[in-house]
Amino acid sequence: MLAIGVGLARVVLGKGLVKELGLEYQHTIASAVSLSGIGLHTGVPVTLRLTPAPARTGIVFKRTDLDNFPIEALERNVARVAYATSLMKKGVLISTTEHLLSALSAARVDNVFAELDNLELPIADGSALPFIKMIAQAGLKRQRAWRTFARILKPVEVVEGAKRIAVHPAETFRVTYRIVFPHPLIGEQSLEFTPGRGNYETEIAPARTFGFYDEVEKLRKSGLIQGGSLENAVVLTRDGVLNPEGVRFPDEFCRHKILDLIGDLALLGHPLIGHVVAERAGHAMHAALVDKLLRSKDAWELVNSAELEPKKPRPEVPALATQQPA
Repeated sequence: MLAIGVGLARVVLGKGLVKELGLEYQHTIASAVSLSGIGLHTGVPVTLRLTPAPARTGIVFKRTDLDNFPIEALERNVARVAYATSLMKKGVLISTTEHLLSALSAARVDNVFAELDNLELPIADGSALPFIKMIAQAGLKRQRAWRTFARILKPVEVVEGAKRIAVHPAETFRVTYRIVFPHPLIGEQSLEFTPGRGNYETEIAPARTFGFYDEVEKLRKSGLIQGGSLENAVVLTRDGVLNPEGVRFPDEFCRHKILDLIGDLALLGHPLIGHVVAERAGHAMHAALVDKLLRSKDAWELVNSAELEPKKPRPEVPALATQQPA
């Protein structure tokens, strides 16, 4: 069993350290663990239970209130991406999946069943940290299957007005994110994050979802944020925040965008090896990038952990000196 903190803080996609930690293999959680709360948008009470899953299962949600109906966490099941990433299969909905998916991805959990007794995941404190703590409590279990990565071979880009998101070939997975909001606490923020070099558990997971007080009434009339409160979101006023404790980071807003992106990218079905650059993006743009990647078969390739070790150049053999005739 691997200590989750080691996996979060030290993993890079160089074969040496991956092999040292045993992370060239797929992993599930070692034991079941649960968390109860309410949904951010529905306000309904819900219990989430994570249980181990066999190798090559992936992340599969189950609605225990609907005879354990399964919904795979894959792009083909994406239903809505407005204010949250929701999945739907045969009319059955799972809402606000991105924070859990982000934590599972960062923790290198390849296979797990996520059981819910209602339609929306618990929002907890609005960040991914409660889910990271769940995974740490459960522990990781190595499985007899290689991890398979989607390695980017050429750039893929989605542009919508001032919004842009692209992925470029790189040696590892990393994210560069830039946001711009006309608010004195946000303004223009940008951050580059590389899992394994930066610590997801302390630098990204604690960043909470955020919204603007002026939009609260409109969103609630639209049926959204019914469970929203200062306990699970950062609420921005015209010149500050309503939350008594303030923000957790000066750039918490950009960090949360990276958190969401990591979760949305999990819907590709494979860990990504590439550099994602996002500007003024959000769930819809994240989903559009995953969709375009899946349609751009020549832009990436699947490689397993055994193929990640960089090939060493062969030593040059000096040419034999030509013997001159006497």
